[in-house]
Amino acid sequence: MWLWLATLAALPLAGRLYQIAGEWRDARRYPPPGRMMGGFHLLDSGGEGPAVLLEAGIAASSASWKLVQDELARQFRVVSYDRRGLGYSRAAERPRTLDNLVAELDFVAESAGIGKPFVLAGHSFGGLLARHYAARFPEKVRALVLLDPLEPFEWFPLAEVRRRMLGRGVMLSRRGATLARWGVVRLGLDLLLLGSRRLPTMLAVAASGKGSEVTKRLAGEIQKLPPEVWPRVKSHWCLPRSFSTMAEYLERLPEYCSAPLDEEPLRRMPVHVLSAETTPPPVVEAHRRWAEQSQGGTHRIVQGSGHWLQLDAPTLVSEAIERAVMQT
Repeated sequence: MWLWLATLAALPLAGRLYQIAGEWRDARRYPPPGRMMGGFHLLDSGGEGPAVLLEAGIAASSASWKLVQDELARQFRVVSYDRRGLGYSRAAERPRTLDNLVAELDFVAESAGIGKPFVLAGHSFGGLLARHYAARFPEKVRALVLLDPLEPFEWFPLAEVRRRMLGRGVMLSRRGATLARWGVVRLGLDLLLLGSRRLPTMLAVAASGKGSEVTKRLAGEIQKLPPEVWPRVKSHWCLPRSFSTMAEYLERLPEYCSAPLDEEPLRRMPVHVLSAETTPPPVVEAHRRWAEQSQGGTHRIVQGSGHWLQLDAPTLVSEAIERAVMQT
């Protein structure tokens, strides 16, 4: 009995030590590619050609653009980055308000020294953020390319079912931060990368119940990236701050979606929108309107693609961004 209790009491300490050792090991095995600037991690292909800036989804990092960035970098200057609290970037020092996110995107663009109007591409929540940035700084954006962008009416006003869904997402993200702090997330992901399926699944179910299905879907999306990227993405999602940042984003989602947007500047630039085949018709219709109301914009439904278009159809996405660059 006493031995069992002693073993149980030692588990949290063992988990914490496992986490600390893992963070130390990851920092040495997987240093950030690209460069760090003002707490932000930037991947900049360099060059003198037309510039493209890539904005990731709500809890994603520059890694989600890997396939597209590699293709575009053959002929353009391409910059991607990790928002604060995600990927290799340092923890956020300011609240994740929309104003702060737009200001930080502008800081990245200025720090990268792009110095001329660029094509801004955004995926999902990154599409909403890109619209607000372009509306605030229209002189800096030559065209928008939006990949299955989030539409404000999806999350504001909140229907009861959406409110519960969002609340559960915030709760699971905060729980994930706690589990990451004590090494549970790291253990599950380490086992998953080693080829184990049963124990990681049991850990996910125990930790999040039905939320484990979301975990499985996200793991499936990550596996569409080149295998050499997986350990880096895993190292990011072993960090408590990744989950804490995601919790704040989700908590503020209605706030982001209720923020006023001056649409007039967007009508004077090309807005190209790609919708996933799985996107609900009302959202697709909103995507179509954004393109139609802009000057020279286009809209396309990508057959056979899910929400992560840059992973499901990277060549098509690259071609859409290339056309936007060459058009302006």
